[in-house]
Amino acid sequence: MAVKIKLKSENGKKFYFSVMPEEIHMKSAAKYQTFDVIRDGAVKVPNGMEVDEISWDGEFFGKPKRKESIVNTDYWKKPADCIDILQEWMEKGKVLTLIVSKTWINMDVTIASFETTAYGAFGNVKYSISFVRDRPLEVRTTKEAKIGKKKKTKKRQNKKKTAKSKGSGNTASYTVKIGDTLWGIAASKLGSGADWKKIYDKNKAVIEAEAKRRGRSNSDCGHWIYPGTALVIP
Repeated sequence: MAVKIKLKSENGKKFYFSVMPEEIHMKSAAKYQTFDVIRDGAVKVPNGMEVDEISWDGEFFGKPKRKESIVNTDYWKKPADCIDILQEWMEKGKVLTLIVSKTWINMDVTIASFETTAYGAFGNVKYSISFVRDRPLEVRTTKEAKIGKKKKTKKRQNKKKTAKSKGSGNTASYTVKIGDTLWGIAASKLGSGADWKKIYDKNKAVIEAEAKRRGRSNSDCGHWIYPGTALVIP
């Protein structure tokens, strides 16, 4: 069975790529390594590495070329229809499940970038597409976080004082690691995940600049934070 690439939206809509790319590149935020999946077969990622970005270059064949041997005719669509679907998913920030058969790739992603170029006389379109792993920002209610109205214990108060006293000027620095969320950082450094927005407000310029550098229009109020980003803890 040939390798297949499928995208599935939250409402169950499916999209198959009718022509397989020669290579699928995967980038780990930990070591920034690239693996060639299609060419080399199923690739195992070393322990401790978690793929955060996936990308490839491919092609949508026009109607005159839809019966070429490299085209899976069961999944062929007009290039314009393919572009419309993927462009809409990217612009709306849809969370999609990306599945590449014969590999371990089965992950929730959003489309970070999608570029197309029409060429030739057959209506073919070349494209480049990249995905980033979806990492929802965990924002809980006080009830879910089990934060009651009881008086804070001395231990809890001391924890907050210690966090605030680190570094000069009652601030401390923290470098984002893979898997981090603002909620988790706030819980660790400020004593309560509910204080995540304090960190976002303090570092808004840095967080938004990094999100744009990574191809996003914005960070979605701190939803997207990236390893290596230096944050100031208020």
